[in-house]
Amino acid sequence: MLLVETLLQTWKRHFPVSKPYCQDMQNCLRMNKTLYFLLVAVSALLICACDPPVQEQERSGDNQVSEQFIRVNQYMQQRHQDHIAAFLERVGWSAEVSPSGLWIILEKAGEGRRITENMKVSFAFKSTLLDGTPCYQATPENPKQITIGKGGVESGVEQGLQKLSEGAEAIFLIPPHLAHGNFGDREKIPGNSVLIYHVQVLKVE
Repeated sequence: MLLVETLLQTWKRHFPVSKPYCQDMQNCLRMNKTLYFLLVAVSALLICACDPPVQEQERSGDNQVSEQFIRVNQYMQQRHQDHIAAFLERVGWSAEVSPSGLWIILEKAGEGRRITENMKVSFAFKSTLLDGTPCYQATPENPKQITIGKGGVESGVEQGLQKLSEGAEAIFLIPPHLAHGNFGDREKIPGNSVLIYHVQVLKVE
């Protein structure tokens, strides 16, 4: 536990979140992935180094692994939130953040039905990484169609849509734990990537 604390403090001293640091998004991604796997590896070594009786080792080992993973994930989530906040300050956007860590910028309020669970939603979108690298898109002529609560899209997008009504336009900034996590989608989205979603709600039923 002390070794993990020392690593976290060392990382914070040498790699503080700052605007110059966050401007190099590829560097941010590499640092995040390196830190995550380093902390996980150290946690595993700490568990293996203990040698209590077998039954006690199984119980304490499971608890320690759970605690270490929770701590690592909490730390990584906070770093992603700091990166998003620094990005918003740099580009001059004003956003609201939800308890789950999703950031929302409402560009146009919708006048139609409010989106709720089990509703069918058609929407156009364009997604990019924080550095502007394009990922995926759907046009108004060929929109994305989902049923809220049934999957088929990042959980952050579902959460964001439920803050909108038919006709609304918004920007979502989605941290990795609400998108594609530590490993990405193995196509266009690297692991530990924050996504920007420009969304236009076309139809709600």
